[in-house]
Amino acid sequence: MEQIGSLSSLDYLIFVLYFSLLIGMSWKLGKGQHDQADYYVSGRKMPWWAIGISTAATQTSAIGFMSIPAFVAMKPGGGMKLLQGEFALPLAMIFVMVFLIPFFRKLELISVYEYLDMRFNSSVKYLISGVFLFSRGLATAVALYMTAIVVSTVFKMPLWITIMLIGGITLVYDTIGGMKAVIYSDVLQLGILLMGAFLIIGYSIDAVGGFGAFKEVVSLRMADRLQVLDFKHHGLGDGVDFSFWPQMIGGFFLLSAYYGCDQTQAQRGLSAATLAGTKKALIFNGFFRFPLSLLYVLIGLAIGAYAVEHVQFTNIVNSMGKVDYMVPVFIMNNIPSGFKALIFVAVLAAAMSSLDSALNSLSAASVEDFVKPLILKSDNSDKSFLFWSKGTTVFWGIIITLLAYYVGNISSTVIEAVGIVGSAFYGPILAAFLLGVAFKRVTAKGAFIGIVSGVFFNLILHLWFEQIFWLWWNFFGCMVSIFVGLLVSLFDKPPDYKKISKYIIWSPGLFEKEKPWFPIYWALIGYLLLMVFISWLIPLFFK
Repeated sequence: MEQIGSLSSLDYLIFVLYFSLLIGMSWKLGKGQHDQADYYVSGRKMPWWAIGISTAATQTSAIGFMSIPAFVAMKPGGGMKLLQGEFALPLAMIFVMVFLIPFFRKLELISVYEYLDMRFNSSVKYLISGVFLFSRGLATAVALYMTAIVVSTVFKMPLWITIMLIGGITLVYDTIGGMKAVIYSDVLQLGILLMGAFLIIGYSIDAVGGFGAFKEVVSLRMADRLQVLDFKHHGLGDGVDFSFWPQMIGGFFLLSAYYGCDQTQAQRGLSAATLAGTKKALIFNGFFRFPLSLLYVLIGLAIGAYAVEHVQFTNIVNSMGKVDYMVPVFIMNNIPSGFKALIFVAVLAAAMSSLDSALNSLSAASVEDFVKPLILKSDNSDKSFLFWSKGTTVFWGIIITLLAYYVGNISSTVIEAVGIVGSAFYGPILAAFLLGVAFKRVTAKGAFIGIVSGVFFNLILHLWFEQIFWLWWNFFGCMVSIFVGLLVSLFDKPPDYKKISKYIIWSPGLFEKEKPWFPIYWALIGYLLLMVFISWLIPLFFK
C-alpha cells in the first residue's frame, strides 16, 4: 500500500517562521493592556472589517477546511447537502442585528450574559453562562482534537503529544495578546487559509487530469453527491439527515444563537468602535460564508474525484479510521515541499483561530460572570482584573487540552460532532435572551425553569428519539424553553416593569431606527434566494 509522504527541511522552516511571527505579533499587540476591557474587547476600538474577517475565520477554521470536504467526498450518506445549512444565515444576521446586538452595545457589556443579570437576576446569568462554559468548552475540545488529527498525520507523532503542542502554542499567544491579537491574527490566518484552499483545488484537479477530466469523473462517479436541495425529507423520523427543513429551521435558531448569544462571536461585536461597525461585520459574514462554503465543497469534489480514480489513496484514508484524514493525506502525498508547508500552516492557523477566540471568550465569561462578582468585590483595581483575566485564560487552556483527549469518538466526522454539541444547548440559550427582550411579563423563575426544561427536552430527544435529526434540537429546545418560561411566569409575581423597561426591545421607534439598514436587510433576503438558485444549478453544471 502507498505510504503517507513526509515533510522536508523547508517545510519545517516555514512552520517555525510562521509561529514565531504569530507569537511576536501577539506580544506587540498585547502591549498597553491596562484592564479587562483592553484584554477582552480591545478597548472597543477595532475596525469593522477586521472583526468581520476574524468572525469568518473562527467560524470556518480547520473544521470547515478538513471535515466539510471529507463529508462531501467520502462520508457514507454525505455529499453537498451541507450547503443548505447556509440558507438560514442571512435571516439569522438580520435577527441578531435588530433584536440582540443593539442591547449589548448600549449596555457596554463584556460578557453578553451580564444582560441576563440586569433583566432577570444573577441565577439566570449563572445558569446560561455556565451552560455556555460547558458547551463551548466541549466544542472547543473537539476543534483542538481536529487540529491534532492534522498534526499527528503530518509529523507521525502520537495524538496526545500533538494535542499538547497545539494547545500550548495557542495558549501562549492568546494569553499575551488578548482579543486584539486574536482578531488580527485571524485576519492573517484567513488569508493563508484561502491561499491553501486554492492550492489544494489546483493540485487535486491537476492530479485527476485537468478540469475536463475532473468534471467527467464527478459527473459519472460522484453524481449521488452532487444533489444539494432536498425539500422532500424533514429529518423527523424519515431517516434522512441534512435535508432542507432541519437545516433552514433548526439552522436559523442555531445561527441566531451562535452569532447573537454565544460569547465567542458576540464578544467580537462588542470590540467594534460603533454599533454600525458591529452590524457591518455581521453583514460581511452574511455574504461571505456561502462562497467560502462553496470553496470547501469544491475541495471535497476535487479530492473525491482523485480518490475514486486512485484506490490506494482511498485505502489509506479508510485504514486511518476517520474520513477527516482525507485532506491531510492528500496534501502529504500530492503537494510539493514549500507549498505543502504553506497549506498545513493554513490548516493549523485556521484551527488555532477557533481555539484562541474560544479561550478568550471562555475567560471573559468566567471572569465577568463568576470571578468579578464573587471574588473581586473588594479589589476593583485594573491590575487585579487583568491578572485574573490572563490567569483564567491559562486555566481554560489547560482544561480544553485535557478534554480533547476524550472527544474523538462523539461522531464519525468532526463537523457533525461540533454541531451535535452546540445543538443541545443553543436553542435554550437563545430562548433565555428572547424571553428577556421580547416578553416583559417573564420572571426570573420562569426564565430559569424554562431554560432547564429546554435542555432537558433535548437530552430526552438524544436518548430516546434518535430518529429526530439533531439540528431540530435547536428549534425544539428554544420553543420548549419559551413555552415553559411563559407558563411558569403566569403563576409568579410580575416583575417591576419600570425597572426592566430599558431591557425590553419593544419600544417606540424600534423599526424607525432600523430604516437606514432596510436596503441591506432586503439584499440579504435576496441573497438567500440566490444561494438556493446556485445550489439548484450545481448538479446541472456537471451534467
